[in-house]
This record gives sequence, structure tokens and C-alpha cells, in this order.
Amino acid sequence: MTLDLLPLGQEAVITAVGGQGALRCRLLDMGLIPKTAVRVEKIAPLGDPIELRVRGYALSLRKEDARNIQVEVREV
Repeated sequence: MTLDLLPLGQEAVITAVGGQGALRCRLLDMGLIPKTAVRVEKIAPLGDPIELRVRGYALSLRKEDARNIQVEVREV
């Protein structure tokens, strides 16, 4: 599953970060690296961007960029 499909309030673990060149480097620099827990906190009224909780901080990410991140849903 990709990060853009993760429902509101759901927690998951990043399994892979895709993309190429500068985009991939930017995602990794923001802390979106494999084995990191991430949770969808908010979704904008029109559905884009989404707000994530990752490594103790809030991060807004466009769905287009979130499609490059593979996640595995964490069972609570």
C-alpha cells in the first residue's frame, strides 16, 4: 500500500521510498525512511495535502509525493 491511500488516523511503517533524484532525497531528508512509523493526522478539505505525524513532528505532504512511499499497516 502507498502512503497516499492510508486512511485518517491509521498508523503504518514505511517499507520503501521510491521516486528518483531530488524527490527521493527530499523525502529521505524529511525523515521518511524505511522502518519509520508514520500516522495520518489530517486531510485537507479537498483531499490534498495530507498531514502526517512522523518522528514526533507534523509534516504536510502532497498526495503525489506520498504515492512514492510504500507502507505496511501496523495492527493496534
